[in-house]
Amino acid sequence: MDMKPEPVPPCPKRPNCVCSRDDAPRRNRVAPLAFEGNPEAAFARFREIVVGLPRTTVAEEAPGWFRAVCRTRIGFADDLEARLCPEEGVIHVRSASRLGWSDMGVNRRRVEELRRRFEERD
Repeated sequence: MDMKPEPVPPCPKRPNCVCSRDDAPRRNRVAPLAFEGNPEAAFARFREIVVGLPRTTVAEEAPGWFRAVCRTRIGFADDLEARLCPEEGVIHVRSASRLGWSDMGVNRRRVEELRRRFEERD
């Protein structure tokens, strides 16, 4: 069964999510992670960085896509999705809280920390 996963979904109208899709509302928008070179190697490197985060596990995956669950220090679960787009030379990301209206910036900080680690290893 080799199903191609859908692109990362856009954020809801709540400020507890960030997404790199073009149709994400401005307040929820983050840039995708750009890479050069081998797309599969870049995606594998990004996945390795994600699973290196504290309290983070990969819950589902398919070629070029995965969903990880990131637990906050106090136990809330956030979903992080990543989708490889080799034709664009980017990895699209979405990080969203499962509960609540606001995330106090946790998801944006998470994605920007992942970006920093990804770019420093480039």
